[in-house]
Amino acid sequence: MQGFTDIRREGWVARLPEGWRPYALLARLDRPIGSWLLVLPGFWAFALAAPSWAEGLRLALLFSIGAIAMRGAGCVVNDLWDRDIDRRVERTRGRPLAAGTVTPRQAIGFLALLCLIGLLVLVQLNRAAILLGLAALLPIVLYPLAKRVIAMPQVILGCVFSWAAPEGIAAATGQLGALGLVLWLAGFVWILGYDTIYAHQDREDDAKVGIGSAALLLGARTRGFVALCYGLLVGLLVLAGWLAGLSWWFLPGLLPAVWLLGQQVITLDIDDPAHCLRLFQSNRAAGLAIAGAFLLGRL
Repeated sequence: MQGFTDIRREGWVARLPEGWRPYALLARLDRPIGSWLLVLPGFWAFALAAPSWAEGLRLALLFSIGAIAMRGAGCVVNDLWDRDIDRRVERTRGRPLAAGTVTPRQAIGFLALLCLIGLLVLVQLNRAAILLGLAALLPIVLYPLAKRVIAMPQVILGCVFSWAAPEGIAAATGQLGALGLVLWLAGFVWILGYDTIYAHQDREDDAKVGIGSAALLLGARTRGFVALCYGLLVGLLVLAGWLAGLSWWFLPGLLPAVWLLGQQVITLDIDDPAHCLRLFQSNRAAGLAIAGAFLLGRL
């Protein structure tokens, strides 16, 4: 575990003006996987329920911009709460607030800018989607505190990162309905599974600093738990396809996603943090495959 970090200071971030780089790292722009995972349940919703290709693409663009901004805002909130803990964790001690390259006051100003971008996106949606978007603010703020008071903070993260599913259904149809709730549950169990894998990167440090983690709670039972989560995910996706009236082509179209999820369960090594990160990142492909299956079912 020594020396492991997922911060990426090279690449396009290194080409930014020097004063901008700490803010890019603070918003995790060097690691776009979080924005992908935040927006993908919204893509599922548009693939299932968008009234037209043009409207689906418009909503996908708006949600993508919003996901980048609000994922960044969530990271700023998280790092403001956790900056003292982050200094004591190998993977996170280089984060800008923990390292002192951004001050708390500067971070709050940056947070306001990101929230403004998110608000400008939100007001482009219908009333139902706007109300759901505003309702997401409370769990976003509470998540960084959850790890201090509950053993499995991934439950709160699951609520936050799956929110694009019901909000996407509302944006596409003007209402939530059973389809939005089923898709939210699908996103929820997906996130419980992949974030438990992710949590094993910090297992030893979390134990030292005394914060909650699914990795600590589950330990060697992680593989079975992830398999259960992904099994529930597939069942809920099939139910969502049925509720949306998809053709039978949806079912074989779902097989690539099932294979990708199964590979995570089969190859999981909870004692290899770099491998856990790669498995976590593979969920971008799995999430896109799910959206593709929904689209196939509408042809």
